[in-house]
Amino acid sequence: MKKSIAFILASASATAIAVPASAQDNSAFTGPRIEGIAGYDISKAGSDVDNDLNDEDDQSIDGFMYGVGIGYDFAVNNIVLGVEAELTDSTAKSEIDDGDLEDLGFGARLKTGRDLYLGARAGVLANPRTLIYVKGGYTNARFDLLADDGSTEIETDLDLDGFRVGAGAEYALSENSFVKLEYRYSNYSEGEFDFEDNDFFDDDTGESGRFDADLDRHQVAVGFGYRF
Repeated sequence: MKKSIAFILASASATAIAVPASAQDNSAFTGPRIEGIAGYDISKAGSDVDNDLNDEDDQSIDGFMYGVGIGYDFAVNNIVLGVEAELTDSTAKSEIDDGDLEDLGFGARLKTGRDLYLGARAGVLANPRTLIYVKGGYTNARFDLLADDGSTEIETDLDLDGFRVGAGAEYALSENSFVKLEYRYSNYSEGEFDFEDNDFFDDDTGESGRFDADLDRHQVAVGFGYRF
């Protein structure tokens, strides 16, 4: 009986010690954070609008993505929950400046602009210094469109709304600094043009009526950040 009581007391003591230790392990992934982000960015026509019949159509644009992010994380036992926001840009663009269209005097350019993201993430500790997480939320992307028919040039912003999901791993270099690697997929399903002097807009704001869209965006990003 004495051995049993001693074993129970020892087990309870070990558990009492282990719980604060587990909470302390989470401390490298809690609190406010700021980070720089960079990586590969590709936007592609979604399945509803892609054109598999014409191989000459440029249905994707890719480039270098860069930006900043902020967030706040807190721990619930061994689970880390957080909210986050990002502002990024990209060098991806596409131009129609040769071939039959150029011979007819037509030209066009599509260039990526700023991308806003607001969402949340949830993760678990793979070890005391590594967090594995999933994320998701709202994203709004802007693309700059320039069209020229040889006599008239029109430039407008295309704003697209959609969702983003992703997954990644974050490694704590110290209690205040970290690096991370993640994959993100975004789909934009609604949009509007932002320009005047066009019959497509339906009010005095210079914005067109909203329309359905289908644009997929894939990104592989690395980040380096500081936690306060």
